[in-house]
Amino acid sequence: MGAVLRNPKVWIVLLCLLPLVRLIVLGVGGGLGANPIEFITHSTGTWTLVGLLVILSVTPLRQLTGRADLVRYRRMLGLFTFFYACLHFVTYLWLDQFFDPAAIARDIVKRPFITVGFTAFVLLIPLAATSTHAMMRRLGRRWQLLHRLIYLIAVLGIIHYLWLVKKDLTDPLVYGGVLVLLLGLRLPLGVALLRAIRGRWVPAGS
Repeated sequence: MGAVLRNPKVWIVLLCLLPLVRLIVLGVGGGLGANPIEFITHSTGTWTLVGLLVILSVTPLRQLTGRADLVRYRRMLGLFTFFYACLHFVTYLWLDQFFDPAAIARDIVKRPFITVGFTAFVLLIPLAATSTHAMMRRLGRRWQLLHRLIYLIAVLGIIHYLWLVKKDLTDPLVYGGVLVLLLGLRLPLGVALLRAIRGRWVPAGS
């Protein structure tokens, strides 16, 4: 039991399941508010966006800490992000549109924030489908090119959130700021900054 609890993957799974457990507990206890569908949609969408930002933070954290093993958790984080994206999408299809193909098609065409969100979800599908080690070996260099779509997906997620919110833009702008920071840390200047910070933390020769 102790060995299991010392495995970081166990804690990552538990942390990633907390938003789902919270929704279930609130649902059973009648705590989803006056508009449960909106609450579920907003919650699953928020955690999808959080998941995307956490995935994009892995590389900067690896460069900052020098821990190459952080990369091994990225696949798990990606699959949980896709899981919450699926919950977000299914909530829209089922509870909002009642699986009405005509209404869904009209929504995708006429409402820009739906169009952008739908595009982001569709782009996530091949990333989830090719997340295995077997697919990495099979695709070779093309795998890395394909998975760079995560940057576009994250940008589309921010736009989706911005266009959804009509008044208070604070939350989407905060998420957008975090995304800009994470993308900036991938540029040469950002990488040099992370290495300089790490150099101050890690003694020479260690």
